[in-house]
Amino acid sequence: MNTRRTVGRWQLQEAKARLSELVKKAEREGPQEITVRGEPTAVVISRAEYDKLRGKNQPTNLADFFLNSPLAGLDIEFERDRSLTRQQGIFDDEQ
Repeated sequence: MNTRRTVGRWQLQEAKARLSELVKKAEREGPQEITVRGEPTAVVISRAEYDKLRGKNQPTNLADFFLNSPLAGLDIEFERDRSLTRQQGIFDDEQ
C-alpha cells in the first residue's frame, strides 16, 4: 500500500451526504481529508492504514519483542560491569 497517495478533499456537508463513497475512496485511493469552512479538520483512512499507523502487528510484550527482533538468533555476548556499587542513602541525611 503506497502511503504517498494524493489526499482526496471533501467539504463536511459533502462528506456527510456521500459517506459511503468517502469510505470506499479511503480504502481504494488513500486518505480522504474533510474540511470545515475551508480548514482541514479530519482525515478518513482505511482500516489497514489505521492498523499500520497504530502498530497493530507490533509485539504485545517484551518477550515477543525480543523474539521478533532482527537480532534474535545472533550470538552476541555482553560483558557485565563488575565494579562495586556505591552506597546511596534513601534520605539526604544518610549519605
